[in-house]
Amino acid sequence: MEYADYGEIIGQAGTVLRANAMSAGLDAPVPTCPGWKVSDLVLHQGVVHRWAVDVLEGRGMGDGKAHHKAGRKAKDLLDWFDEGWAELLHVLGSVPEDLDVPFFLRTGDSPRVGWARRQAHETVVHAVDAMAARLGRTPEPSELWLKPPVAVDGIDELLRGFVPRKRIGQLRAAEPMSVVVIADDVADSAAASTRADGGGAGTAWTLHVSGEPTTTELGAVDSPDVVLRGPAVALYLALWNRGDALVEDPRGFLDQWHRQVVITWA
Repeated sequence: MEYADYGEIIGQAGTVLRANAMSAGLDAPVPTCPGWKVSDLVLHQGVVHRWAVDVLEGRGMGDGKAHHKAGRKAKDLLDWFDEGWAELLHVLGSVPEDLDVPFFLRTGDSPRVGWARRQAHETVVHAVDAMAARLGRTPEPSELWLKPPVAVDGIDELLRGFVPRKRIGQLRAAEPMSVVVIADDVADSAAASTRADGGGAGTAWTLHVSGEPTTTELGAVDSPDVVLRGPAVALYLALWNRGDALVEDPRGFLDQWHRQVVITWA
């Protein structure tokens, strides 16, 4: 992805989120976020956008409590969401390339790119949640607006950024195992192209899972213990715990993934 692409992704996802939230209604349940109503989803996303703006503008990585309180008091929650979404896009469009602020994922991205990337996929995932609220079920990959290269970028951020973190990366195994993830409909990306176990060209990552924090490398190792394969958008949904449709998982590894890889904002 180019830096400008992330602004476009945020713009598209915000539009999808807002439209589906309005259609579903703020009191509708969100199937992909058990216990949440649409109002909780919109409030959360509005808080996260404002929290990111605080960091980008040099106010540090606070806890977002003041924004949460303001959102609760907003006369029109969707208008309040719009204000934060628009401010995020404005700030991302104006910060310098050498921006020096904290960033919490070790993906090799600069803080400017890292925050744009993180907010892009944060907004995409919650736009999927808003669609789920309107539909009353998890959306199918074919129902999404998401394009495969964007999905690959989000998978890469998840596997190389979140999963290895000690704080939340709880993917563990008593016996060391290698897990290869292959997006078989995207041949070239920021990750590596491969012709891995099972055949077929695609973009691949290898997770090394053990009793220690998981490590991730680009490309596929030979003779992995587990292979997850599928179209990029389907893998994106599965790995963000939003449905497993179209993903080849002969070892049933996704059951373990869904139990152990649960990313929340504390």
